[in-house]
Amino acid sequence: MTTTLYRNGRVRSPADPFATALLVDGETVAWVGNEGAADALGADSTVDLEDGWLAPAFVDAHVHSTTAGLALTGLDLASAPSLAVLLDRVEQAARRARGGVVLGTGWEEDGWPEGRPPTRQELDRASYGGVVYLARTDCHSAVASSALLALTPEIDAPDGWVREEEHSVVRKAAFAGLTLPQRREAQRALRAHAASLGVACVHECGGPGIDGEDDFTALLALAREEPGPDVLGYWGELGGAVRARELGAVAAGGDLFADGSLGSHTACLHRRYDDEDTTGYAYLTAEQVTAHVVECTLAGLQAGFHAIGDAALTAVLDGYVAAAEQVGLDLLRAARHRIEHVEVPLPQHIREMGRLGLVASVQPVFDARWGGRGGLYEARLGWERTRDSNPLAALAAAGVPLAFGSDAPVTPLDPWGAVRAAVQHHTPASRLSARAAFSAHTRGGWRAARRDDVGELAPGAPATFAVWDVPGELVVQAPDDRVAGWSTDPRAGVAGLPDLSADDPVCRRTVVRGRTVWST
Repeated sequence: MTTTLYRNGRVRSPADPFATALLVDGETVAWVGNEGAADALGADSTVDLEDGWLAPAFVDAHVHSTTAGLALTGLDLASAPSLAVLLDRVEQAARRARGGVVLGTGWEEDGWPEGRPPTRQELDRASYGGVVYLARTDCHSAVASSALLALTPEIDAPDGWVREEEHSVVRKAAFAGLTLPQRREAQRALRAHAASLGVACVHECGGPGIDGEDDFTALLALAREEPGPDVLGYWGELGGAVRARELGAVAAGGDLFADGSLGSHTACLHRRYDDEDTTGYAYLTAEQVTAHVVECTLAGLQAGFHAIGDAALTAVLDGYVAAAEQVGLDLLRAARHRIEHVEVPLPQHIREMGRLGLVASVQPVFDARWGGRGGLYEARLGWERTRDSNPLAALAAAGVPLAFGSDAPVTPLDPWGAVRAAVQHHTPASRLSARAAFSAHTRGGWRAARRDDVGELAPGAPATFAVWDVPGELVVQAPDDRVAGWSTDPRAGVAGLPDLSADDPVCRRTVVRGRTVWST
């Protein structure tokens, strides 16, 4: 085992709030302390931090690596300001593809001057009759060209817009043309991008209706073979505990869909949407949830469900309650099951999640992007139902562990943006302190995966961290002015964080279990 001494910096560690150096022995933190003591250590190599900030690396607790990687390497439409610009970008992509499939993601018709998605006829003209698949930003609906729809004759979509079950069929046909090298290129791009942002681990949320088994196992194999962020696989298949283990997944959960999304009007609600005559889609009954949770609990696996709308959350939590009655509350709590997204829970849902010991895997950037007055949430549901959407503080107060993620490619990997979104939530009562938000995006991601030994830097812990260039001083930040004066006094030893009102820190190095996987 080789030893590396990182010194002359600022180290975030519970072992020493004033630490300036850290010693790594192989894959493990061996020592944390100050410069005076560091002089006496004999290390095989030394890294001068040059006043950089060394802290636990981020975990993105909800990612779709191949699709997110394709957005990085291909046609990302998130910045398209109008339908006209989108069609122009499709034409350019079609010319580059030279007859190949055009895959794009990230478009959002809300806010466009045209106020509508493209039609298949428009895609046909823009692509010269090619095969085109464009996923809406939430990835729960898409538009497809006539050539792609011809590959799925069972789908009747005159305008090319497909949602939910039909969308899954069309998406599968579109992605069938991807070769293994193309998938590996996308997966490598996602892992490299994550590492460059100080992300040391991603939770891959796969499933039979997402990218399929071959894609899932190829990603896990790539993560084993090549350096980069760890990949923890979540396999979302109902009754799939055995299959999850066979595939190398850490859980039979993740994107096991109880409903769809608010943007596509497919999240399942108790009351109709304000802007469309529907209550969305329900994919699971409470009885199905119960059977899956019991199977997973007895097998020693986590269960997890995608649930956004209040009706979907009711079904999922009713299922968890019934499962607790069968296996016992203590055993169910010990399993540390999850719910993904939790965007518009009712107060009783939050209380029940705390009682059942469920983890909330959430995306704070959803509020920054779609919350607040005039946002998409208000357009879909009205202000009364959405002013308390993504209630981070209420979940934390109820004892619900939080793990932050991006749901990339729905929103890009942006860990500091997620921390800032949690601290600056549109609803003041839903805001977290910077310390709680940073913890949810670092230690919280490991705890959500039942890896309790990672996420803080102390002797004996895995040496997984990032080194940052931080503009300005580290500061103690709270969601409002109620913070006690002692916590901002340097003598208290409360660890500071980068000032979220300044420019984002720049990642200089990412280390996973002692191995540098990114450096500038």
